[in-house]
Amino acid sequence: MTETEEQQRIRFQVELEFVQCLANPNYLNFLAQRGYFKDQCFINYLKYLLYWKDSKYACFLKYPQCLHFLELLQYEHFRKELVNSQCSKFIDDQQLLHWQHYMRKRLDLLQAQADKHSQSVKPNT
Repeated sequence: MTETEEQQRIRFQVELEFVQCLANPNYLNFLAQRGYFKDQCFINYLKYLLYWKDSKYACFLKYPQCLHFLELLQYEHFRKELVNSQCSKFIDDQQLLHWQHYMRKRLDLLQAQADKHSQSVKPNT
């Protein structure tokens, strides 16, 4: 049985939303504590979702770091560690530090470009 266009659209949206949820370490901890990462069907589903790494699908992601977590979830050791709340807290903290550093560096670059532009526009007096 083939999917209708509407069913394909809905499946795409559901899978997109789920894959992006994987960017949240607290959600990963939730899944781990409820035993989802011990279920072979769920592990197979995570493997199936690797198609999101393809650029024609990845362009729809708002949180591309979810692909990194999707990749890590392919490893049993990582899945087992996520049961520990301290592990997910550490990952969450590291993600936050990365974003802060990224934003600070981005603002510095934008400020440097603005300063350079304003100096080149100034008339000589």
